[in-house]
Amino acid sequence: MERKEFLRLSGGLALAGLVSKPGFASCSNSGDKLKEFGIQLWSVRDDLGKDPKGVLKQLSAYGYKQIESFEGSKGMFWGMSNTEFKSYMDELGMKIISSHCDITKDFEKKAADASAIGMKYLICPWKGPQKDLDAFKKFADEFNQKGEICKKNGIRFAYHNHDYSFVTMNGEMGQDVMMKNTDPNLVDFELDMYWVVAGGQDIETWLKKYPKRFRLGHVKDRKKGATATDKDASTDLGTGSIDYAKILKTAKKEGMEYFIVEQERWDGTTPMQAAAADAAYMKSLSI
Repeated sequence: MERKEFLRLSGGLALAGLVSKPGFASCSNSGDKLKEFGIQLWSVRDDLGKDPKGVLKQLSAYGYKQIESFEGSKGMFWGMSNTEFKSYMDELGMKIISSHCDITKDFEKKAADASAIGMKYLICPWKGPQKDLDAFKKFADEFNQKGEICKKNGIRFAYHNHDYSFVTMNGEMGQDVMMKNTDPNLVDFELDMYWVVAGGQDIETWLKKYPKRFRLGHVKDRKKGATATDKDASTDLGTGSIDYAKILKTAKKEGMEYFIVEQERWDGTTPMQAAAADAAYMKSLSI
């Protein structure tokens, strides 16, 4: 269940320079300010592996109130026990909302550990491209089973999409098959909005098609002018082609509860500088 490694670029561009890029402050001032948002720790994975507590403290200083972890070499809790991780989150004024994890190994223990510290979700992050729709039906069955385990532990299960689930096969998409064949009482979905666009789809159409199914969302921008074949094209929020000032209002209206920043490419900056710029953009939004 390894995720694709992206090239980490470094640079000296200051946050002040980042937020002054065209388009950064183009969001609407109507509605309520977005007060709580999270970050997927994959965005800062290299720094995190070297100094988990230091990175988490810095993310808190940037304004992130919520954390979505992933299961790296040090586990979901980065060398700490689940309760130690929660205590540190409490100290920082943050909450661990969810984590991506390998759902094929020790899932019942993972669900129990997550439940014990008040996490809301365990999430399957990847299944990979498939040859037919039957594979997606099998995934749906598996997700229902994992959802049952999560429900017994008082938490929820969700699946995080990539672009491969938006490929049409025999007149239908894998994403539709998974959503139609999962029990809404057991399974939610995390909409990675970048991958919706990379898959040639419209984000708001999907939000409206399945209201209250996309409870979490990855807020990740896509470089302007990126081609359909350019998959590695994420960029600082507010500098790309995805109109989150508009889209997140629709997402909230259709039932999205958690807005989680993710960035996988850094041009002329570092992952931590990008995380700071992304937080500044999120704080500027009104939904």
